[in-house]
Amino acid sequence: MLEIKHISKTFHANTPNEVRALRGVDLTIEQGSVVVVIGMNGSGKSTLLNAVAGTFLVDAGSIHVAGRDITRWSENRRAKLIGRVFQNPFSGTAPTMTIAENLALALRRGRPRGLGLGLSSGLKAELRERVRLMGLGLEDRLDNPIGTLSGGQRQSLTLLMSSLVKPDLLLLDEHTAALDPKSADQVIRLTEEIIQKDRLTTLMVTHSMHQAAHLGDRLIMMVRGRVLHDFQGAEKKRLRPEDLLTRFDDVRRAEQLDESAAEMLRTMYV
Repeated sequence: MLEIKHISKTFHANTPNEVRALRGVDLTIEQGSVVVVIGMNGSGKSTLLNAVAGTFLVDAGSIHVAGRDITRWSENRRAKLIGRVFQNPFSGTAPTMTIAENLALALRRGRPRGLGLGLSSGLKAELRERVRLMGLGLEDRLDNPIGTLSGGQRQSLTLLMSSLVKPDLLLLDEHTAALDPKSADQVIRLTEEIIQKDRLTTLMVTHSMHQAAHLGDRLIMMVRGRVLHDFQGAEKKRLRPEDLLTRFDDVRRAEQLDESAAEMLRTMYV
């Protein structure tokens, strides 16, 4: 379903601000798999999602989704195959438009939108039912601007929007990080329901060790733009949040040792 071959990305190349964000990343995700990605700040986890989504083009390597080489596709063209939910609950929606209008736009993802949204009574009734099934009590508020909703409500609707037209790949970029614990739990519940219902192939970045340990069937840990660990099957099922924290501590210690060694070499040659 998703095949990433040796992709690399460097920002501000050949300048003092050069950042090697991705360094030869290889990753293959099978149809229906839910893969969680974790890593410290600067590890490359969100950069990986951006590379797949087409926020920028990679410097080297290739990306295939559903058998199609999308490496040089624009972000807009990739939207035909990829659904995405961002960290910020206010991204990915038009705040001054109504809930129904936002959902109607989502139904046309990857297609020319024209001048009208085509909100017929039949379509509106269909959308109302889809919203009712979410259990948020928003089905009678379809004419309200989506910008008037809470962050949790808006993120829940963004999840629905991302899956109204079943995507070949769903990207979740720390989509509960900006929410309070109660709203985050609600969004995670809906995430699991939507993924299971439509058997969506999913790549999810999270900062939560609890989510990382308990969600998905595979866990990727990234460090310095590379995949350091790839937990699958029984090994993934055995993981606990404490195990992941221990792995992070090991990485921090190793990086501190690397920096100490680099500093020693610098002083030797001064």
